[in-house]
Amino acid sequence: MPVYSMTGYASVQKTLQQAEGENATSPHQHTRLGLEIRSVNSRFLDLGFRLPEELRQLEPALRELVTKHLRRGKVEVRASLEAGEGAALPSPSPQALQRLAALQDKIQDWLPKARDLSVADVLRLNQGSSSTQPVDDAAWTALALEAIDALREARAREGARLTEMLQGHIGQLLALAEQAVPLVPQLVEQQRLRFLERWKDAMALADGNHLPETAQDRALTEATAFAIRIDVAEELTRLRAHLDEISRLLDKGGDIGKRLDFLIQELHREANTLGSKSAVLEMTRISVDMKVLIEQMREQVQNIE
Repeated sequence: MPVYSMTGYASVQKTLQQAEGENATSPHQHTRLGLEIRSVNSRFLDLGFRLPEELRQLEPALRELVTKHLRRGKVEVRASLEAGEGAALPSPSPQALQRLAALQDKIQDWLPKARDLSVADVLRLNQGSSSTQPVDDAAWTALALEAIDALREARAREGARLTEMLQGHIGQLLALAEQAVPLVPQLVEQQRLRFLERWKDAMALADGNHLPETAQDRALTEATAFAIRIDVAEELTRLRAHLDEISRLLDKGGDIGKRLDFLIQELHREANTLGSKSAVLEMTRISVDMKVLIEQMREQVQNIE
């Protein structure tokens, strides 16, 4: 299953067929039905619809389709129903003209400065109030599915790009972890030798109030405590385990965004601990480089569904 980004865009259009029995001068013979869907990242599925009044009754079916195929993201859906270039303008009926004239007189009684309706105003109002060709449910569903499929394809392409980038970051983090592994025993050994030298110096300066055994125990205790404090083997093991799990989820695909976000938090915690236990400049550099890569991964994961 592919990895889906929450960022995508799709736009589809369909020319409505002239209904059977309509004459050649039907004003709706070239009506175009359009559907545009765009989405960006969001913690949950946040749907917004902008539909003309003629299509408002179809919103529940569209909402159900989008909810069925998308899990997360801020999704904006726009639909349009327009007449094409070849469409004839609908002729206003006498009854419609009478209603418009009556409305104009009523408005001007209250607003004397309101201007008279122009021919363009009358045609526009008549076109908006005239009955449009009904949109067949099957045609609407087919168009909606086509738009959703196109959006999912766009999100899948973006998801593949994000997956490639994340896998690259995983490789870099594993390489940094490998650089950190040999540093720990070296640091422990260096510190052990340093404490032994201090112990020998203490023995040379010891007077009758301090026994050699006491000084040696103190040196060994401090050496052990330091070794425990700088040992990051457990952090490196957990970090590699988290990276393996992220890689497994990316290979699996599907609805993995929230799990990836949690694992990124765990990676950041391990990298912080690695830095806090750092006893040499090289380990500090590795920790900083890890946190930079993890922050880049966080930004990418926040776009995954």
